[in-house]
Amino acid sequence: MLSNSFKSLIELLSDRAQKQPDNQVFTFLKDGEIESGSLTYQALDRQARAIAASLQPITSVGDRVLLVYPFNASLEFIAALFGCFYAGAIAIPTRPPQNAEEWADFGFRIQECQVDIALTSAALIDKLQNSWLGWLAESADLPPESKKLSWIATDRISLDSGLNWQKREIDRDAIAYFQYTSGSTGIPKAVVITHGNVLQQCSNYQQALPNLDYWGVNWLPLTHDLGLVAGIMQTIFAGNSTVLMSPIAVFQNPSRWLKAISTYKATVSGGPNFAYDMCVQRIKPEQITDLDLSNWQVAGNGAEPVRPETLERFTEMFAPYGFRREVFYLSYGMAEATLVISGDAVNETSTVRFVDEQALQEKRVVMVAKGQAGSRAVASCGRAFPGNRVRIVNPQTLAPCPPDGVGEIWAQGLGLSSSYWQRPEETEQTFQGYLADSNDGPFLRTGDLGFIHDDQLFITGRLKDMMIFWGRNFYPQILEQTSEESHPALSANASAAFSVDVEGEERLVIAQEVDRHAFRKLNSEQIAEIIGAIRQTILLEHLVEVYAIALLKPATLPKTSSGKVQRRRCRDRFLAGTLTVIEQWFCPVSERLDPTDLTSLPGIEEA
Repeated sequence: MLSNSFKSLIELLSDRAQKQPDNQVFTFLKDGEIESGSLTYQALDRQARAIAASLQPITSVGDRVLLVYPFNASLEFIAALFGCFYAGAIAIPTRPPQNAEEWADFGFRIQECQVDIALTSAALIDKLQNSWLGWLAESADLPPESKKLSWIATDRISLDSGLNWQKREIDRDAIAYFQYTSGSTGIPKAVVITHGNVLQQCSNYQQALPNLDYWGVNWLPLTHDLGLVAGIMQTIFAGNSTVLMSPIAVFQNPSRWLKAISTYKATVSGGPNFAYDMCVQRIKPEQITDLDLSNWQVAGNGAEPVRPETLERFTEMFAPYGFRREVFYLSYGMAEATLVISGDAVNETSTVRFVDEQALQEKRVVMVAKGQAGSRAVASCGRAFPGNRVRIVNPQTLAPCPPDGVGEIWAQGLGLSSSYWQRPEETEQTFQGYLADSNDGPFLRTGDLGFIHDDQLFITGRLKDMMIFWGRNFYPQILEQTSEESHPALSANASAAFSVDVEGEERLVIAQEVDRHAFRKLNSEQIAEIIGAIRQTILLEHLVEVYAIALLKPATLPKTSSGKVQRRRCRDRFLAGTLTVIEQWFCPVSERLDPTDLTSLPGIEEA
């Protein structure tokens, strides 16, 4: 059933509860292994009505409500989310704060969104209330009206109260929730997501994969757009079922993810690129003796840049267990798009291409043969989703780029958001893009750089992250990958490349985590060897000098909840001296290179 059959997400769940009341929709696995709770469509509908009935006397349509649930309370979170929808309130999913920095962010959201009510679980409510009051006592930043926060434990609400629920008229244009941006490139912003946005996204997905029988496994945080829309909303839209687990359970033991796919014969599951690397690096054969991945039809890979070598390594390791390379589904999206802008299944001819790296730095696309000197592999993120339009635009002139030109990715479609909450200037800058030659628009300006080749979208980097060294453009992802591969003691998907101003000149800094196994045996001699390897490899491969290297302890690089590297936050912490470093190295003045004369270095020949 297409999205225009429903006016709201309330109608969607009500329809499922009426037509398939006893069908199981969500099951939660405690520790990623043991079933500890489940919901049928009817049970979810009843809980949502009860929560809504408790909210309606103290809220009006459009009031904002925080949802603060731990990873192991996914079922309670989903009920609270739909309780907000049923009440006509705007839900704001957020993680329980764990430290002073996160409490400050929590307080910022309360002030920005003018929140009076927070929903949570009975197991957490006392701890959260006390922590909140403790933080308030030490904070002078919030105005008095922002400090009045009422906490409600939704799992203490009687189901009988649902009899008092009053249905409110909610249409497709009504705001369903705020999806905060990851903060990977700046201050997190509240993206306004309507009921219609979500329904259209789900419809687009169903049209893109019309023959898919949706049975899911989801471990991604439900506060993240990928976990929320792909894991929860798409399940209900499809009228099928998904098994849920905590991301912590998967981080502790990645085999739990694949075992759940095997046990429940899931057809749909996915995660960011790093999750597939994590499986290859940490799963042992003895953990997966009975693994069967033959039912997996859509292995989603999104939320961060896709590395072609990851696809190859994962396929090679898990093909004996029934995994097929063609089930990889590579996609591109962002919070401002509700979820997906483009996506497509993998096939040998269209997925991975090889381009000339020097031309790419000049914002040109030159296809070359695999293995050619100076080539770089790039992975396709598929075609624009049904109903979406994608254009590649010069971010300075706002004119469309020529074919195979690199520019900013602009997108348009009913499933995309159209604004940030109470940020008119940022809304105009991001959501009101118009082409200079035709005044075609409005488009969502993604801030990402890419190109279209053979109708496939390829992502090359982030506009704000682009760096210029010695007169040439550099994408941080390329330098990060080079750093990670420069020495066996370094972790993959655990580095940040950024620039700092040194005496008026832009200089390169690499923050790089050491592998947890290598960390235990690290000594001063090895540290010097690692720093030398990073410095030399980046110089020889990219002809750019590293100004500083911060070797970090395992699992300390600033990242978002979905695993995206927060380069700006990393840069800020580097400058403030608050990174968790093993060693920090700066290039001595006497060793700094002259960019006009590099021919004396080993491995570099004069052109």
